[in-house]
Amino acid sequence: MTTDADEPRPRRRAPAGAAVLREDVTEAIRAAVFEELAAVGYARMSIEGIARRAGVGKTAVYRRWRSKLHLVLDVVSALAVQGLPAPDTGSLETDLRLLYEVTSRALRHPMASQIIPDLQAEAARNPEIDDALQKALREGQVGVASKILAAAEHRGEVRPGLAPDLALDLISGPLYWRSVVIRGPKPPKGYLAALARTTAAALKAL
Repeated sequence: MTTDADEPRPRRRAPAGAAVLREDVTEAIRAAVFEELAAVGYARMSIEGIARRAGVGKTAVYRRWRSKLHLVLDVVSALAVQGLPAPDTGSLETDLRLLYEVTSRALRHPMASQIIPDLQAEAARNPEIDDALQKALREGQVGVASKILAAAEHRGEVRPGLAPDLALDLISGPLYWRSVVIRGPKPPKGYLAALARTTAAALKAL
């Protein structure tokens, strides 16, 4: 096990008295947060457990985040800016189909299926976690959905100026309801294709 030694990289200078934080250590800690959340949940998660799982000392964690709350908020908020790849198949329906396939796989991942419900429970008690979780879940989809709609508008598949909130609810609502809210089983064969076809028809009818 390593300690919290964040030694400067070659040819990189830091201000006098400032520690240079190694990116590989930071990423190891971020990965450990997800693993720890999936294993024990937010309430039982500790800086000690995260550090042990990341193979670093507690000091390495505290150099970057002052508490487990700030650590989780940072990691969850980062999901919002990562987003999903925006499909570009030349058709609204097939763009939606590809988006649903990628999103469905991501939401069914064992780690995500454990972490999201746990953080939703914590969000009911903690406004900061609620804000970060909503940002991660919503903004990650907003960017992709906006690009899909913009491409569909350019092709003349939907009318200009669709209400963005309504369009986003139509695109993302059913799959998130099934996967995150009621935590239903894996969608049966043909479900995602039918969902994409129905959603595309609804958007074109707006």
